[in-house]
Amino acid sequence: MILTVTMNPAYDLTYRLERLERGRAQRVLSVEQRLGGKGINVTRILCQLGSCVRATGFADHTFAAAAAAEFPADFVPALPWVRRTLVISESRDGTATGLWEPGAYVHEPHAVDRLLDRVAFLLPELRGLVISGSLPGGVDDAVPADLVRTAVAAGVPAVCDVDGPALKLAATVPGVVLTPNQDELERLTGVVAETPQAVAAAAGPLLAAGVRAVVATRGPAGVIAVTASGAWSATLPEPLAGNPTGAGDAAAAAVIRALAAPGEPDWPALLTDAVATSAAAVVIPVAGEIDLTLRDRLTPAVQVTALVTESRP
Repeated sequence: MILTVTMNPAYDLTYRLERLERGRAQRVLSVEQRLGGKGINVTRILCQLGSCVRATGFADHTFAAAAAAEFPADFVPALPWVRRTLVISESRDGTATGLWEPGAYVHEPHAVDRLLDRVAFLLPELRGLVISGSLPGGVDDAVPADLVRTAVAAGVPAVCDVDGPALKLAATVPGVVLTPNQDELERLTGVVAETPQAVAAAAGPLLAAGVRAVVATRGPAGVIAVTASGAWSATLPEPLAGNPTGAGDAAAAAVIRALAAPGEPDWPALLTDAVATSAAAVVIPVAGEIDLTLRDRLTPAVQVTALVTESRP
């Protein structure tokens, strides 16, 4: 079983209209609301791919009950309310604009301990752990690192998709797999890396410090994996237009699915799947779903290139 952890979930709202025009009232063609958050997106995609998965994290009672009714879930009801994220999807050209609320503050003094206990209880059953998304107020930046450390110590592959101070702390845990986007990687390393070789070089010190792998998502430029055994870049011949929200979560789902399989991962094959899966998410107007038929069709088209890292000054 793969466990996903979402500490700052959301209700995802999607407004569809023909074209967004600032400064005037407009009619929305349709509205969709669903449970969201980065870990929730990973959960849904893993379910689509046929993986055994369970979701946990923080929520309020209403969100926790709704999640458990949709997929296997066991959330800690520690939030007074759950935030909303809004995506405005324009049908004319496929542009998507996102507005994210910051989320509630966790006042419950034992919430983190309860979450750590849930993860520890499930560890014997786990083949993989994914920690995704932002942290609500009141939760220490070290919590993702603590969860990862517990999993790795038990021999469970752990993927961490967080940002800011939480990412810096997670990067200190030996054995962790990091899945930052390009901006997050630049903030983590302090290096502006504009080429695949530069990305690989920037990730080098993280591996030297004990990180198992860095899988950097770069939007239309594809995905780069840097490991102790090598570095690779994977791209499609032509990027797909659509809604990029959730594409990184689709890549994280592909990564943990490969890591949860027996044996050492085939990193070029893992990258191929990550690119095809994330591209299959871009064409869906809402996050947390992929076009399975398109994923299968795109997989043979993914181009994987071995990288020679640049020397850092």
